[in-house]
Formats: sequence, structure tokens, C-alpha cells
Amino acid sequence: MPMMLRAPTREYRTATMDSRRWDGYRPRAGDIVVATYPKCGTTWTQRIVDLLVFQSPAPRQFLAASPWLDATFFASVDEDLARLEAQTHRRCVKTHLPIDAVPVFEGVKFIHVVRDGRDACMSMHNHQLGFLPHMRERMAQPAGGEATPPPPETPKDPRAFFLQWMDRAETDAPEGPGRDLPFCDFEHTYWRTRQAPWMLFVHYNDLKADLEGQMQRISAFLEIETPPARLGELARAASFDAMRRDGETMMPQLRAAFDEGAQRFIHKGVNGRWKEVLTAEDLARYDALVRRKLSCAMAAWIEQGSLACGDPRGLPD
Repeated sequence: MPMMLRAPTREYRTATMDSRRWDGYRPRAGDIVVATYPKCGTTWTQRIVDLLVFQSPAPRQFLAASPWLDATFFASVDEDLARLEAQTHRRCVKTHLPIDAVPVFEGVKFIHVVRDGRDACMSMHNHQLGFLPHMRERMAQPAGGEATPPPPETPKDPRAFFLQWMDRAETDAPEGPGRDLPFCDFEHTYWRTRQAPWMLFVHYNDLKADLEGQMQRISAFLEIETPPARLGELARAASFDAMRRDGETMMPQLRAAFDEGAQRFIHKGVNGRWKEVLTAEDLARYDALVRRKLSCAMAAWIEQGSLACGDPRGLPD
């Protein structure tokens, strides 16, 4: 088994996640971990990784093959680990944990996808509005975990949802398990690892602006040789239109979770929806949060990405 490079230093347990589920993970050299704050392009990147690993644009049920290991409300940890153990191809795992709650092993590569916090918030609002009623109860009775109160109802007004998100984002990082890290504090855990050879930072804006170029970066990081002609074909299969067209084929399990199935999950894929929702006071409040919690370089990169700000590995703390 590959040598552990860094053990977790944080136990992370929330209503939907438990970092202890990684305790039974048996790494293989070549494993890939897609690691993000929620609604930052996770599923998009899982599809990109799947396309590069299999070098085929054919729709595949990649979510079933790429488990969200820390999630407590889908399958038991034994089921998730057994699914991974049975795979003979190069494996991909998803996590929404801060990086200091995940074990790092030699030969395992991490792709961290980042998005402006306001865009992630707007996307999460649509995501939560689409939950079928039974999903809230399911989250309160996790597989093999402790029962928790069901999550609160999601307000239909996106601004009201943003204000709730801000209330959490402005709090200080909690000590010990039990609560989600606020957005900026979560991203700080990853920012400190941006120069590690096993970590690749990808920005949602850059995927939008130059999908083929970003897929080439990811392919090179994963040490996958993708011929230029095939890269273009794979990039077309990873486009928003293709993801939405093939969503029901690739992710049929979403019908059981969302009112519109994959069509809800792959919603609009656009940034800036908050511009039509938030007031000048709301935006000033977000700017104050960013100034208080992030350095200038980190804040600019999280908002704009590498095409605008440069490679994060060369940016100051």
C-alpha cells in the first residue's frame, strides 16, 4: 500500500459528512481525489477525469464509480469502500472535506476546484430547492451514523439564502468536529497546499473560458497522454450542453434525489447570477468578509482564477 505522506489533523463531522469514513480507505498509486467546497464544479471535474481516464467521449455512469466517500446519507462506508476495492480501472473519489481532514498518500493526486463564493452560494440555492422531500429525512438518518435534525427548509428567495450563507461565512472557524467550515476558512486549508506536487488547483472560470486548455492541464497532471485530436473530442463531451444532454444517462440516480433529476443538478453552469439578486450593501458585506479572512492574492485568485491572476503556486500567501 502507498506510504502515507500526511495524516489528517482535523476530524470533521457535520450533518452530512464524516471524515472517519476515510479511515478504511486503501489507496492505490494513481488514485485521483476531486476535492472541493460544494457547488464549485465537482461533478464537472469528475466527468472530465472520467473522460481522460477512459479516453472515450461515451456517456458513462461516472458518479456511481466515483463515490463521495465522506457523505453519510447515500451508502454505508462499507458499501462505498467495497465499490472502490472492486474497481480495476484507475479510481476517482470525491470529497467535500477540508484538506486537513483527508489522508494524503504517495501516488494519490488531488484536484481542487475553486469558484467565487457568491457563485457557489447561488448554485447551492438551486441545488437545495430541488431536493425531493424524502431527501431531508434521509440526511437526518445517515447510513451507519448518528441521527441529526433534518436540515432547515431552503428559502425560495435567493437573496435570503445568500444572507443565511453570509451569516455562516462570517463566523470564526469552529474548533473540533460538528459544523461546516465557513467558505473562506475551508479554502484556506487548501491554499496552504497549493505548491504540493500532489495538488492541482483548477478554477471554474478557467474551465468556462478554456475547457480544452484546462483539460490538457489536468491530463498532464494525471500523467495521461491525450492526443490533441482526441482532447478536442473529449472537451466537447465535457461541455455544459453535452453534460445536460447526457445527464439522465450518466446520472440516473439523481432522479431519486431531485425534482428534475439531472436537469436540476446540471442547472445553468453560469457565473454572476448574484449580480441580479444582491444589493450594494450585500456586496459590500461580502467584500468586507473577503478582506478580513483572505489575503489580497488569495481573494483575487478565488474570484478570478489563473487566466486572470496567474498560477496560484506562484502567488503570495
